[in-house]
Amino acid sequence: MNKIPVEKLVKLGLLSALSCLMMLMRFPMFLPFLEYDMADVPILIGTFLYGPWWGLLLTAMVCLLQGMTVSASSGIIGILMHFFATGAFVVTAGLLYKRFHSFKGALLSLVCGAFAMVLLMIPLNLLFTGYFMGTPIDIVVSLLLPAIIPFNVVKAFANGTFTLLLYKSIGRVLKKEFFHKKTDTAPE
Repeated sequence: MNKIPVEKLVKLGLLSALSCLMMLMRFPMFLPFLEYDMADVPILIGTFLYGPWWGLLLTAMVCLLQGMTVSASSGIIGILMHFFATGAFVVTAGLLYKRFHSFKGALLSLVCGAFAMVLLMIPLNLLFTGYFMGTPIDIVVSLLLPAIIPFNVVKAFANGTFTLLLYKSIGRVLKKEFFHKKTDTAPE
């Protein structure tokens, strides 16, 4: 079994903490229960740095923390909805970026990941939102085009854009050594 380097765990922990901080800065869009935050941006950056499965692990950690703190009222449904939405984005974008590791590849992977998230959230909203909100399914269906789908489009493309803009600079910082190796030479 391969050991996971401590440095990688520290960096993943930092990205997870940053994501949790970003979820505190949220505001409603379209409807009061549809809240935008940038918590997916550090997760996507971690996905680009370490691969889709590490990104999915970050997603799970952040979803659980969010479900126990700022979104505790949404319970298990909120955790699952967030996990599936971000997970679809992360896995799609991560697999594509792993294959096409360039700026164009990053752009393509984020666009495809955004579409995967938006498309997956349609059936998930039909399955869970009515139950969670205590409303009939026809009300959820009536909210899809004017609110739910546009919200997911704006959220996914905004987070993809922020990721594209921030990935290289944050990636450079995270790739630098946190732990310096001792050398045999004395300092001057």
